[in-house]
Amino acid sequence: MLYLLHYTLPLFKMPRLFLLLCIACLLTSCSRHGNTIEANNNDTRIQVCFTPGQDCTAMLVDEINAAQKTIEVQAYSFTSYPIAKALVHAQARGVDVEVILDKTQFDGLHFSVAPYLFQHNISLLEDDTVNIAHNKVMIFDNNTVETGSFNFTKAAQMQNAENMLIIHNAEVAQVYLANWQERKRQSQEVTQAKFQN
Repeated sequence: MLYLLHYTLPLFKMPRLFLLLCIACLLTSCSRHGNTIEANNNDTRIQVCFTPGQDCTAMLVDEINAAQKTIEVQAYSFTSYPIAKALVHAQARGVDVEVILDKTQFDGLHFSVAPYLFQHNISLLEDDTVNIAHNKVMIFDNNTVETGSFNFTKAAQMQNAENMLIIHNAEVAQVYLANWQERKRQSQEVTQAKFQN
């Protein structure tokens, strides 16, 4: 049986959000300096970043550094030490950090920062009930979402053509958080045994 989850924002919010996203994308494509463009309205701020040419890793690290209470992460491939270190520092300053990773991050065949995160007491979960856990998401303080094609990897920053959005909107964050919590329920807690191969 196939079940589809459908999330909707109030209709009056969608046109504004869509318009802001379109404007941000148009402005970014015209940027010669590779700077991140921000689109603002009263309750939504959207940051857009593209590689090559812009420093999406730094933009994401800045967002991690600004988090005050919680960071929920979903990642397919996670090899970026700058991003991993920022999460460790966030936890050290009292932010609750939880990370759900695809099963390939624990198979011993792929490089991953999972052992580093585990060593630093970051809560890790393995999303192994689906073929590929292909999300690239961070949720900050229940009011901001990072998403896009940008894996948390050096290759995404240095070698690939990628995109990243940071959406500062509590309603959007709640939709992503509900999905993150469902994936958490489907995932397995990672223990030391995962790293003893």
